[in-house]
Amino acid sequence: MWDMLLPLLLIVGSNCFYNICQKSMPGELNVFAGLTVTYLISAVISFAAFVIYVKPANVMAEMAKINWTSFVLGLAIIGLEAGYVFLYRAGWKVSNGALTCNICLAIALLFIGFLLYKERISIRQLAGVLVCAAGLFLLKG
Repeated sequence: MWDMLLPLLLIVGSNCFYNICQKSMPGELNVFAGLTVTYLISAVISFAAFVIYVKPANVMAEMAKINWTSFVLGLAIIGLEAGYVFLYRAGWKVSNGALTCNICLAIALLFIGFLLYKERISIRQLAGVLVCAAGLFLLKG
């Protein structure tokens, strides 16, 4: 059970801090200056954890396994990070901005899963899309 619950708690907890930090980023700070510092810190911590996890002798073997996904993920993360800062600077509330984005994301991923990964979409899931759409309407109302 912890194998399923622990990642969920990590994601939810990290996302709370993520949105608090994005909302609290100083308005006069250039978004990409802030992201540069953010990613320098992330890179150092990620690299240290990587070396500890795989042992120094295996670093190059692991690096050889990297493919296009790491590069595209890097671009996607920059878009995500900058998007949230711009979202909050545009006046979205922390309670509605992230929720609206996540509802839209869930709907988009349902169809991406269907189109790219041949995942089935059930009537129940389509009903969920309608409930999410109604929720978005209620958030704006």
